[in-house]
Amino acid sequence: MFQPGPSATVVGMYSVPAPPVVPVALTDGDASVTGLLHECSAPRAALALAHGAGSDATSPLLVEIASQLARKGVLVLRFNLPFRVRRPAGPPHRAHAGVDRAGIALAARMLRERTDAPVFLGGHSYGGRQASMLCADEPGLAHGLLLLSYPFHPPGKPDRMRTEHFPAITGPTMFVHGERDPFGTPDEATAALRGITAPSRLVIVEKARHDLGGGARPAMNETIIAAALDLLVPDA
Repeated sequence: MFQPGPSATVVGMYSVPAPPVVPVALTDGDASVTGLLHECSAPRAALALAHGAGSDATSPLLVEIASQLARKGVLVLRFNLPFRVRRPAGPPHRAHAGVDRAGIALAARMLRERTDAPVFLGGHSYGGRQASMLCADEPGLAHGLLLLSYPFHPPGKPDRMRTEHFPAITGPTMFVHGERDPFGTPDEATAALRGITAPSRLVIVEKARHDLGGGARPAMNETIIAAALDLLVPDA
């Protein structure tokens, strides 16, 4: 029997090619982003998906999520934030966080130009946090948020919550969080969501830490994808 490679999946007895992936480079003023667009025909939703502070757009977690969602009819742009475009390694600088948010807005506008489907913002850890802050500042920019491993507070410092902007979030928001994530316990995450007046939901990934399995745990991936689809295409 045919064994599909990484660019194909099997439906019944037939191999179905994965949706095409197209390189993307965008610049507006100081903000530049690069990434890969996972295309699909007649998208039902679109997602701009940013990486965490220690990673980039080639993160196995982001690759897995983008690939799976594209097969489900979601147009996905996984992209490098401006800080990563400037430097291939190292953490972001707090002083340049505004430029990173401008890069997320640039990605969202590009998706809006390509489809009339609802556009969502999302990201892992730092990328998700910046996306949420952007949506709080610009409520009409995106339909909603997919936040993976949101960093509710620095590890070991629950008194330094990073949720001041939550009341300004107006779109539906899905949090996907590891049961063992040091950036916030399930109880802390549950309490933080009470600050969001828009529809919000918390999905806990059992036994997962901050990397949510790094894209290598099929059971964890299944939980993540199911949660994402509940947000992006709830009528599927």
